[in-house]
Amino acid sequence: MILYAAIMETIDPKKDAEILDVHKAYLQKYIDEGKIYAKGPFTDHSGGLVIYKVDSFEEAKKLAENDPAILEKSRKLTLKEWRSNI
Repeated sequence: MILYAAIMETIDPKKDAEILDVHKAYLQKYIDEGKIYAKGPFTDHSGGLVIYKVDSFEEAKKLAENDPAILEKSRKLTLKEWRSNI
């Protein structure tokens, strides 16, 4: 199964804390639609990971780039195609 891993590195912790609820609400919409396989913060508080379960890299990119944490520039996005072995 091909999935898409969005590594979201925190670059502005103050702004990130301010928009955290909006970021979580944005992700919840796509969890409810079945487009997010997993999500969560890194334990070192450096950011988080979202794994998208969508049809294409382009769709994952659109969802990730429209995340409030990316739009508000509180996090930096790295998006990678990922193959699950389970």
